[in-house]
Amino acid sequence: MISAGEFRNGITFEMDGKVMQVLEFQHVKPGKGAAFVRAKIRNVITGTVIETSFSPTDKFENAYVERKDMEYSYSDGNLYYFMDTETFELEPIDAKLLGDSFRFVKENMVCKVMSYKGKVFGVEPPNFVELVVSETEPGFAGNTATNVTKPATLETGAEVKVPLFIGPGDKIKIDTRTGEYLERAKG
Repeated sequence: MISAGEFRNGITFEMDGKVMQVLEFQHVKPGKGAAFVRAKIRNVITGTVIETSFSPTDKFENAYVERKDMEYSYSDGNLYYFMDTETFELEPIDAKLLGDSFRFVKENMVCKVMSYKGKVFGVEPPNFVELVVSETEPGFAGNTATNVTKPATLETGAEVKVPLFIGPGDKIKIDTRTGEYLERAKG
């Protein structure tokens, strides 16, 4: 059990049958009246964020969210199969649970599979990935204005904006959280 007075950023707890994570908290002690805890919390499974207040003595059950490294193997229709790197067992995960950043994941990449009480609710790809540009238009001579970008399709099928000097076959580094081009990959 954890009380609201013990809240810290990142703590997960159960509230009304839902798994919540503390994003921000503030202990408030007004001049009149009782102290309270103002918190911004996120439903770990749905991603919705709410702001609410608690009494410091409110008690909640601790919620342990398991984050396991699993290797993406292949997809079959709406199911994506991930291999446990310790037991080599395959875990099918529905496409609805993958999220938008999964478009940067290719086969054999290791992702964090998040589950609560054995039920998978999300997949977190690596923060940075290196992918090959499969197609993009050539840059034109004279097009040298700063920060000019063009669309490029990556080997996974995802589309990103890249600088004009990037061409087909170039390996680039992408931030999967924002979907932005970072730099040309080395090697």
